[in-house]
Amino acid sequence: GLGDVYKRQLPYEDVRAILSRAGSFRLNDCICRLQQDQVGRRCDFPTRTCLSFSRAKRPPSPTSISREVALETLDEFERMGLVHTVSNVRTGIGYVCNCCGCCCGILRGINDWGIDGSVAQANYYATVNRRACRRCGRCEKRCQVHAIGVENKAAKVDRRRCIGCGLCVTGCPNGAASLRKKPKAQAVVPPLNFAAWERERLSRRKQLA
Repeated sequence: GLGDVYKRQLPYEDVRAILSRAGSFRLNDCICRLQQDQVGRRCDFPTRTCLSFSRAKRPPSPTSISREVALETLDEFERMGLVHTVSNVRTGIGYVCNCCGCCCGILRGINDWGIDGSVAQANYYATVNRRACRRCGRCEKRCQVHAIGVENKAAKVDRRRCIGCGLCVTGCPNGAASLRKKPKAQAVVPPLNFAAWERERLSRRKQLA
């Protein structure tokens, strides 16, 4: 089950709402890109892309940034086409990673090893209005898990691979792409908090033992 998966994706608007409620922010290096630098990175996305935040005021540090800068930074990562990844819990979220499919250890589970359940997908899926699509290919380039491709008449979404991040939507110059909520039967309800997540993970390990 995806309830014991560590991370999940959220669309831009959901992440922005979470950041808007926080009180202090820090911007740190992405450990996945630092790792890939050692073996030959395949992208040129910036390294400093991991946002951590807290409702409490934390002492200033060399990586501290203001709320205004944090939101501007999120906007920039969205423009770049990075996937916003958070903890797979409903409360107590304290960071958002901004991930690419070639470096992120989680997204590479999908791209490099075919593990569709390596992440808990957002409770959305992308769809394309074929009449509005102009086949520009921008959505295909922005999708970090290769879930969308341009065919003869329009772009088409592979629902099995789509993680509901919404990058195709925010990048479409014609408004052809949109996000829809999954039916309740397909929606994943994350554990309430880290304690609940750990209990669920432990229970699943016992079942598999």
